[in-house]
Amino acid sequence: MVEAVMTKSPATASAPKPILEIDNLEAWYGESHILHGINFNVRPGEVVTLLGRNGAGKTTTLKSIMGIIGKRTGSIKFDGQDIIKTSSDKIARKGIAFCPEERGIFASLDVRENLMLPPIVREGGLSLDQIFDLFPNLKERLNSQGTKLSGGEQQMLAIARILRTGARFLMLDEPTEGLAPVIIQQIGHTIQRLKSEGFTILLVEQNFRWASTVADRFYIVEHGKIIDGFANSELQANMDKLHTYLGV
Repeated sequence: MVEAVMTKSPATASAPKPILEIDNLEAWYGESHILHGINFNVRPGEVVTLLGRNGAGKTTTLKSIMGIIGKRTGSIKFDGQDIIKTSSDKIARKGIAFCPEERGIFASLDVRENLMLPPIVREGGLSLDQIFDLFPNLKERLNSQGTKLSGGEQQMLAIARILRTGARFLMLDEPTEGLAPVIIQQIGHTIQRLKSEGFTILLVEQNFRWASTVADRFYIVEHGKIIDGFANSELQANMDKLHTYLGV
């Protein structure tokens, strides 16, 4: 395996200051040490993707940023402030939202009730009309219970729900997992549109071919560390390494 490490993106005169800076992040589940010194950053308006095999620590990284891991050390700076000791509810009020892989849709509630459930944490959240413009399917299924929704509709609802809250930094965990190709394409268009409207997005994704259509930069996670990173423009030059890292 190639031992290449890029912990920080290259500095350029035109590059804006990162909105998220992760430095030497370590995290544990009970006695299990999962993250072993994660280092990376995300700049405002970027889509950044964490790639890696199952169990590499990608989801744990998102949960650590959101403050829902019991034990973590290091530094997580968001908009210049270290939030490593901040509670998850206060992190949400800073404009960070986490959409988990399991989506968290309440089966007994209909689409409208699921949408309206999370509290508004900041000004600037999308209105229902704006959400329905992004996801027309949800408007058609507004009175349908969570159990009646397809996997794709549940994913749309999970993303739509956090857009209402006013969050501008979105963390999406495996948003295309188990979805039909046409829905995956729609999720991709949504991410591109959100980026064009000023949202910053951190993705965890297994499907790097799809991720290459939306991401500005990639980081490779292995055994709880960032072992490599490159820009989308460098993707083709790194394909051999990607095959080695991801086993694809």
